Amino acid sequence: MEVYGAVQGVGFRPFVYRLAGDLDLAGWVINDTRGVFVEVEGPRDRLEAFRDRLVAEKPARSQIHSVEVAWLDPAGFEGFEIRRSDPGGEKTVVVLPDVATCDDCLAEVFDPADRRYRYPFTNCTNCGPRFTIVEAVPYDRPNTTMRIFPMCPECRREYEDPRDRRFHAQPNACPACGPHLSLVDARGGLLAERADALERAAAAVEAGRILAVKGLGGFHLVVAAGDQAAVVSLRGRKGRYEKPLALMAAGLDGARRLGEVDAAAAELLAGPEAPIVLLPRCPDAGVADAVAPGNDYLGVMLPYTPLHHLLLRRLGIPVVATSGNLSDEPICIDETEALQRLDGIADLFLIHDRPIARHVDDSVAAIVAGGARPLRRARGYAPLPVLLDRPVPTLLAVGAHLKNTVALSAGQRVFLSQHIGDMETPQALGAFERVIADFLDMYEARPVAVVHDLHPDYASTRWAEEAVAGEGRLGGLPLLAVQHHHAHLASCLAEHGGGRALGVTWDGTGYGGDGTVWGGEFLLGDAGGFERVAHLRPFRLPGGDAAVVEPRRSALAALWEVRGDRVWESGDVAALAAFAAAERAPLSRMLATGFRAPATTSAGRLFDAVAALAGLHPRVSFEGQAAMRLEHAVDPAVADAYPLPLQGGPGPMVLDWGPLLDAVLDDVRRGVPTGTVAGRFHNALVEGIAAVAAGVGEPRVVLTGGCFQNRVLTERAAARLERAGFRVLLHNRVPANDGGISLGQVAVAAARLVGKEESA
Repeated sequence: MEVYGAVQGVGFRPFVYRLAGDLDLAGWVINDTRGVFVEVEGPRDRLEAFRDRLVAEKPARSQIHSVEVAWLDPAGFEGFEIRRSDPGGEKTVVVLPDVATCDDCLAEVFDPADRRYRYPFTNCTNCGPRFTIVEAVPYDRPNTTMRIFPMCPECRREYEDPRDRRFHAQPNACPACGPHLSLVDARGGLLAERADALERAAAAVEAGRILAVKGLGGFHLVVAAGDQAAVVSLRGRKGRYEKPLALMAAGLDGARRLGEVDAAAAELLAGPEAPIVLLPRCPDAGVADAVAPGNDYLGVMLPYTPLHHLLLRRLGIPVVATSGNLSDEPICIDETEALQRLDGIADLFLIHDRPIARHVDDSVAAIVAGGARPLRRARGYAPLPVLLDRPVPTLLAVGAHLKNTVALSAGQRVFLSQHIGDMETPQALGAFERVIADFLDMYEARPVAVVHDLHPDYASTRWAEEAVAGEGRLGGLPLLAVQHHHAHLASCLAEHGGGRALGVTWDGTGYGGDGTVWGGEFLLGDAGGFERVAHLRPFRLPGGDAAVVEPRRSALAALWEVRGDRVWESGDVAALAAFAAAERAPLSRMLATGFRAPATTSAGRLFDAVAALAGLHPRVSFEGQAAMRLEHAVDPAVADAYPLPLQGGPGPMVLDWGPLLDAVLDDVRRGVPTGTVAGRFHNALVEGIAAVAAGVGEPRVVLTGGCFQNRVLTERAAARLERAGFRVLLHNRVPANDGGISLGQVAVAAARLVGKEESA
């Protein structure tokens, strides 16, 4: 039997060993580069029971994608054994993500009678590091960063005992033989080790100092969540001035004191993936205002390593646990690197001597429309693959410019990288290159093509062009460009088994097939192709990307589209009054001539325009800030909607937001509450989506793109469409934002290549 899927690092071979013993069967099991291989011998009825029970009773953390079975002549095996892994063959095995500490290990950590009492690196086959320590497949200790820690006799006994839950647990360790903690100052000077290091680190947090903590996939920057001065200092040093900071609470009770935790959120928080979960903020959350200024939600996670459990239990308070980096840079994974890059940010460094093979951020998720929706896919989820509906050629997809991920296909599987981030800095580009090299090395992959976004100026596009033009391993490969919003549609369809749908693909920006900036699109099609059947009314963006950080520019541009240069006569519009006299003439020339003012249909910029007109955020410090404020402002009692008429062809239908804008201005002038304005705007978008869906008539509708991170928009649109009889597809495995683009790129490119082969 060859078992494919997430079957290494989850106790699968020990499970097979025990199952064979239970049925009194002989044979052997190994890890190989594709999964787990078993030869088992005995009476036919017991072999059939073995086959059935292997799937039905598999370890909880394993995922079986497929099983290939062949019946052989008896070989005369005696007994059953776990053999040394086979490093040969095509490497397609699924590497498991890092898994949060299980209850059994946690009980040992806090049991004074246990030999692992207060040991920060306790793990077993059910939990602990995986992706962040593996350097090659198959997943065995010599192929991990734990190879530098020889097991003591007691750990070796556990490792070799098939009745022990640490049987073949590759990261197995204890205080006598495993990694240990150290506390160093900002110059790297040793201050304390082991238990004393943890105690002094906790005391530093209590004293208001900024602590850098080396965790599973990199460093956190930690301060007390209730210490306003410490949080403000952290923001200033890190260069992250308004974007919300993640919190860590000691347990579910602590999380409930911070935000509203329903059953679905509790399951997500306490699950083995342990992501940051966005929770509606409790009025008396008791955290510093600077943690999430002006935000009705808090991002909360629970401890997911023994080290975090020990630190949080010792402190007894929630902490800020934000990524250990400067804004727009990848997180630090090595203490030497951290001392350099976090110089001037962290006061002290709580480190350990277990090397981290690759950076992996914390994942972020939200409960939307009754399900867990990923917003950032990393620890706990990456690099688990998405299964396509059929095998595809081996492709490397390099993703988008923002929220970048990369993807590598192998057979029916698309392996998705951890979140890399925005490609805005040399450090981010370096991390992107390391992830690509990492994937190609780990799977010894030989892609047949490199897939990139249609936008010619994305850093990922330029990298792809240079890579295939060079003499490296990708040199000479074909390049395939995929339109951004088509990739969004194909990404969600790939999660749902493929097929055809109407894709409502709304985001901030994407290079359109006509050379303009798309972002409010309705695409009818599948991975093989699409028709642009509708879009939002276009308008020009003065200064291009400058409008992203100045929503007032979007407000000006949208009003100019409706009123022309008479827009400056609207002296009572606060968003326009904020423009200085010296700014008005050049902005007017841009809008009148189109110079440095690209046309866009962007739904994200329409959100910005309405937010600015409603008096929210004429300028922003991070992407989506204005739209987020508009979403949080919605009064849930508002049931009516602004007008958003749908205009027919020729060509694609157009949702005309001109009447909507006039109605927004009328309400703002009359002093209508912002919550009402926000509610009517969201309801208008929902009705517009429903109108297009009715006009197109496709029974399946995909909601994808960064705008569908908006809980109000997504839940109301999904409910409205379902009432009208449509089947709504939402993202479950990858983010709706650009973090899911690489999966869609693979799906589109594969459809093209397979189509060419079939027509040849």
